[in-house]
Amino acid sequence: MDVPIGTIVTAMLTCTRRLGPDPHANGAKTSSAAGCPDILELADGDFLVIGVDITDEAEGRLAFGASRSPEERIVKIPRRTLLLAKRDIPEA
Repeated sequence: MDVPIGTIVTAMLTCTRRLGPDPHANGAKTSSAAGCPDILELADGDFLVIGVDITDEAEGRLAFGASRSPEERIVKIPRRTLLLAKRDIPEA
């Protein structure tokens, strides 16, 4: 049975949980007010990161051996976001 491509994409982008606290919990404000840095787990086990796109600024400044493909973007998230998500990141 053929599955339409859009169906596969939708399934891959189904968020199952947030890693770390809601960035707006307890009335917290973020630098972009309505938006927020966030880390979400997807139904397929991969992760989605919401952050500031710094691709243009970071291009050519990555660690030795690090690179990106044309469809990838370089995203910056605050250290606090990742540290607060640490307890929710699976070991395997």
